[in-house]
Amino acid sequence: MAEITANQIVNAQISEVWASWNDFANIAQFHPGLKNSHLIQGSSETGLGASRQCNFSDGKNFIREKIIGYVPEKQLVLDIYDGTMPLKTAVGTLDFTSVGHNRTKVTMRMIFTPKMGLIGKLLVPVMKKKLVDELGKLLSANAAFIERNTIQNAA
Repeated sequence: MAEITANQIVNAQISEVWASWNDFANIAQFHPGLKNSHLIQGSSETGLGASRQCNFSDGKNFIREKIIGYVPEKQLVLDIYDGTMPLKTAVGTLDFTSVGHNRTKVTMRMIFTPKMGLIGKLLVPVMKKKLVDELGKLLSANAAFIERNTIQNAA
């Protein structure tokens, strides 16, 4: 198991930041690596058990995520339970903290186990570096989406 963390300060109230992440089906609005995203059939729109599929902009890769922890305006926990990425298990936790008037700190932590047995374990340092970079881009894109109403264009 490996763990990574990324942080971002967003110049907005916590309720506004939370709303962008709580719009569970529509993460592709700001996620720089996604072509599109949608709820999985039969899923609720948000809250515990809500499930979505995120299709990456390369047109080949996807992940399926389910909300397994949900405390409005405080924490969102996602289980990446299926997909084409080289992850055996992965859980992402988003924590939201007010750090002043119209300022919110978003902390995203990911705990993962790679696929591919021993080879996967050897690749953990490379995967951690890549995933930290990707989480940073995601958090930065979310901040731009909220602060400047910048919608991400799929690559």
